[in-house]
Amino acid sequence: MRPRVEEVRIQGLGVIDEAVLVLSPGFTVVTGETGAGKTMVVTGLGLLFGGRADPARVRPGSDKTTVEGTLLVDPAGRVAQQVQDVGGEIENGELIISRTISAEGRSRAWLGGRTVPVGTLTYLAEDLVAVHGQMDQQRLLQPSRQRAALDRYAGEELVKPLRAYEQAYKRHKKIADQLAELTTKARERAQEADQLRFGLGEVEKADPKPGEEAELREEQERLSHADSLRNAAETAHRALLGDPMSGEQAMQDAIALVGEARTAVEAVREFDPTLGEIADRLAEAGYLISDVATDLAAYAESVEADPGRLAVVQERQAVLTHVIRRYGEDTGVVLAWAAKAALRIAELEGDDERIGELTREYEELTVRLTELAAELTRIRTAAAERFGQAVTEELTALAMPHARVVVIVAAAADFAAHGVDEIELRMAPHPASPLLQLNKGASGGELSRVMLAIEVVFAGADPVPTFVFDEVDAGVGGKAAVEIGRRLARLARTSQVIVVTHLPQVAAFADQHLVVEKADDGSVVRSGVIALDKDSRARELSRMFAGLEDSELGRAHAEELLAIAAADKA
Repeated sequence: MRPRVEEVRIQGLGVIDEAVLVLSPGFTVVTGETGAGKTMVVTGLGLLFGGRADPARVRPGSDKTTVEGTLLVDPAGRVAQQVQDVGGEIENGELIISRTISAEGRSRAWLGGRTVPVGTLTYLAEDLVAVHGQMDQQRLLQPSRQRAALDRYAGEELVKPLRAYEQAYKRHKKIADQLAELTTKARERAQEADQLRFGLGEVEKADPKPGEEAELREEQERLSHADSLRNAAETAHRALLGDPMSGEQAMQDAIALVGEARTAVEAVREFDPTLGEIADRLAEAGYLISDVATDLAAYAESVEADPGRLAVVQERQAVLTHVIRRYGEDTGVVLAWAAKAALRIAELEGDDERIGELTREYEELTVRLTELAAELTRIRTAAAERFGQAVTEELTALAMPHARVVVIVAAAADFAAHGVDEIELRMAPHPASPLLQLNKGASGGELSRVMLAIEVVFAGADPVPTFVFDEVDAGVGGKAAVEIGRRLARLARTSQVIVVTHLPQVAAFADQHLVVEKADDGSVVRSGVIALDKDSRARELSRMFAGLEDSELGRAHAEELLAIAAADKA
C-alpha cells in the first residue's frame, strides 16, 4: 500500500478560521474565489511536512496556527519504520502528523503522538510528498533526487550494473581508507609498536604469575613480624599446657583446669544425664585444647626471622608493583595486556605485506569500477536522451512549445557512491536561449508546468506517493489548460494529486472537487472548505468560466467539459 494523505485539519491560518479537507486517493482539485484562501491549503500542507514557519501567516486574532494531518501508511513499510525509530506510533495504519506555529514565531511538531524536531518532518516528507508551489523549494531541483529519479526512469537495465558498482565501490572505499591509515600513519604505528615492545619486554622480564602479588604480601607480613608471631604462639602454648621446663606446678594451665573440671563432673554424672553430657563436652574441650597447643608449638618452631628472604620478597614486590602500575590492576590484568600487546605487535609488523595485498586488490577494483561506471554512464546517457525528449513533448502540449529540457550527464572527478555521473536537469525556454538550471530557466508559473511535465514522465518511476501543485496553470488557458488537466489526471493513476487551480478546464478532470468559501461580515473574513457533488461541481465550473454560476450557458459549458473529462479518463 502506498502512503497517502487522508485528511487535513487547518486552524488559524491566514483567512482560514477552521477547515477540514477529506482527500481522495486520486486527483483532488481545490478552487475558490480570489482571496478565499486557496493557497493557504498548499501552505498548510507545506507546514505539515516541515515547511518554513512564518508567524505572519497566523490568522489575526489567533494565538497560533495548527495543521493536523492523517495519513494512511503501510504498518510494515519504510515510513512506518521511520516513525517507530523516533518513538512515534501508528494505529490501524493511520499516522497523525501535527504542527503548530505561534504568533510569536515558535514552532512545534508531533509525529505519531511524539514531539519531534521540525527537521524530522522534512526528512519524512522526502518519501511522502512533493510540493510544487511558486515559493517552494522544488524536490526535483536537488541533484541527488535528479540522479535517483533518472536511475528509476532508466529501469531494469540499470539495476544489475548499479548494484554491482555499489558493492565494488564500498569495498574499494574501505580498502582506500585502510591504505590511507597504513601509509599516512606509518610513523605513528611504528611508535606504537616500539612502545608495545618495550612494555612487553618489561612484563616478560618481570615474569609475573597470576595472584603472585597477594602471596608475596602475605609472606612479607609474616617475615616482617616473625618475632612477634613466635612470641604470641609460645605464650598461647604455655597458657594451654604450661612450661614443663620451669619446674613449677602446672595446675593453672588450661589443660589442667579443664581436666580438674571434668574429674569433678565425672564423679557424679550417673545421678543426672544432663551433667553427663557436660562431662562429655569437657572431654572434647580437653582434646581440642591439646590439639591447639600442639599446633601452636609446631608453628612457634616454624617461624624464624629471615632478613635475607625478607629482602628477596620486598625486591620482588617492587618489580611487580612497577609493572602493575604501568600495565594493569593486578598480575592477571598485566598478563592479559601482554597477550594483546603481542597480537598487536604482530599486526603492526605485518603492515608492509598487508599494504602490498591491499594495493593489488585496490588496483583490481579500480579497473572493475571503471568498467562498471562506464556501463552506468552509457545507460544513463541513453535514458537521459529519452527523458529529455519526453519532457519536451509534454511542454509543447502545456503551452510551452519552444521550451526544451535536457538532462546533462557529466563526468565527476572521482568515483562516487552511485557512479561517476553528475546529473542535472536544464532547460532552454526558447531556441535562442542557453540551457539553464530549471529554477533559472523558467518563471514561477512555467516552472510548475515544467515540474508537472517531469512528474508525468517520471510517473511510476518516482516513489513519492503524493504531489501538490499550486498555480500549475498560471498564464495558460484554452487547449493548454485542458492538456494540464489531462496530465494531472494521468499522474493521479499512480499517485495522489492535489492541485490548487483557477481554471475550470483543469478542475473538470479531478476525481474530487473542494471549494474554499469565503464569508465576510464586513469586519472579519472567514474561509472554510466544502466538498462538491456533481451538481455543485457544474455550478462551480460555471462560476470559474464566467463568474456567473447561475448562467444557463455557463452551466451547459461546464457540464459539457465534465463529460469530456470523464470520457477522457475512462
